[in-house]
Amino acid sequence: MTLQTLVDGLVLGGLFSLAAVGFSLLFGVLGVVNLAHGAFVLIGGYAAWTLLDRFGIDPLLALPLIMLGMFCLGYAFQRTVIQWATKRASLLASMLLTFGFALMIRNALVLIYSPDFKSVTPSYAFDSLSFGEVTVGLTRVAALVVSVVLLALLAAMLRFTSLGRTIRATAQQEQAAALCGVNIRHVFALTAGVSAAFAGAAGVAIGLVMPFSPPDETLWTINAFVVVTLGGIGSPAGALVGGLILGVINTM
Repeated sequence: MTLQTLVDGLVLGGLFSLAAVGFSLLFGVLGVVNLAHGAFVLIGGYAAWTLLDRFGIDPLLALPLIMLGMFCLGYAFQRTVIQWATKRASLLASMLLTFGFALMIRNALVLIYSPDFKSVTPSYAFDSLSFGEVTVGLTRVAALVVSVVLLALLAAMLRFTSLGRTIRATAQQEQAAALCGVNIRHVFALTAGVSAAFAGAAGVAIGLVMPFSPPDETLWTINAFVVVTLGGIGSPAGALVGGLILGVINTM
């Protein structure tokens, strides 16, 4: 039982990590606490449910499309809502504004999908793998693999690509990056887009493992706060460690 609980905790921790890394990245680069982050996670989950229920598209195959759509949404969200708030008032205003948008998104999801729980159930949803006395569902394995692979890709992007170096430079010293010719507003919007894309991917993975409903957006925002506190700001590795700790504690 202990080993089974530990494995379940690692799977849940992978979901926590993936759901929190976008929140951590946005906070680390822009200094913005996006209280609509949990709502973005749910949008990804509902998008996966819609594509599977209406068009029969497997959620893993739909993952790149959902991430692309969420990237565009996050980019537009930063260039309009967040940018207007930080330009006209303060970062506190952006918190209040994103909280208002979270409530609007929650109510919109209730209006479109009803307040009932949804679950993403592909054809292999009830299959499982057994390792001795430990049994793990295929959807849980898929969710954990998606989480680890995406976190590794994000870490590699931040470290080895020009975009990653630009994002890190902007986070470390915004004014110096601007003096070097970096378009700060564009980098901020790209960062928000990446944050939303990973939130959407987390929603897909969460839908594979557990049911969800519109009010859950608050839960996933709070979980992101906890993971960032445990693992540190702006680090995919820190998000992974913090998420795994939180997941194991929850199941234990």
